Amino acid sequence: MLLLQFSTSHYCRKARLALGYKKIPYTVNNLTPGLHALKIKPLTGLTTTPVLLPEVDGQPKAIGDSTQILKFLEAYCPEPPLSLGSTLDAEAWMLEDWLDESIGTATRFVYYDYRAGEGKAIDPSFSSQLVITIVRQQYGISPAAVALGCDRLKTALTVLQERWQTRPYLVGDRLSVADIAAAALLSPLALIPEYRQKYPWLFERIAEIHHHCHEPLPPGL
Repeated sequence: MLLLQFSTSHYCRKARLALGYKKIPYTVNNLTPGLHALKIKPLTGLTTTPVLLPEVDGQPKAIGDSTQILKFLEAYCPEPPLSLGSTLDAEAWMLEDWLDESIGTATRFVYYDYRAGEGKAIDPSFSSQLVITIVRQQYGISPAAVALGCDRLKTALTVLQERWQTRPYLVGDRLSVADIAAAALLSPLALIPEYRQKYPWLFERIAEIHHHCHEPLPPGL
């Protein structure tokens, strides 16, 4: 399989974690922000990454959106399972959707605000700063949006702490789509000292899930 991605995208990390957990061999094609749309829009009708090309007879040519990729992988390769069955599965997908639609966006705003300011020293190169500028413009990352993102993350981490700090999984007794989403979509916070110091349990879980899914740790871990 071929994964079209931005190498730094936490949504693309979500797809890689699922592929790694399922032990499905794949290669990646790292796209250039801005120019990426020329390649992926004809495939999916969307301009967002990740996009998975199964390259398997009888399967869709392309699957866009990280959630749809997780659903495809679960149907294509049921073992090891990400589904939990019955009401637990519904709860896991509900958490995945919340993390995907709200918390992943909040993380993006907070992370790119940090990288444009205090975090510039992480990679001060022109190319890195150019990508940060493009992302901030593309998503309208303003001080008001960042403040809202901080509030959403504070609430989210309070909710997740009740589950993740004392047990290894967010739902049930094994890894699910909720854990995959949380480990990926909160991973950029590992580079922000404030979060590393305040939520050490979060990054322990993120590291554990990356090891379990055979995915290299995110920067900062």
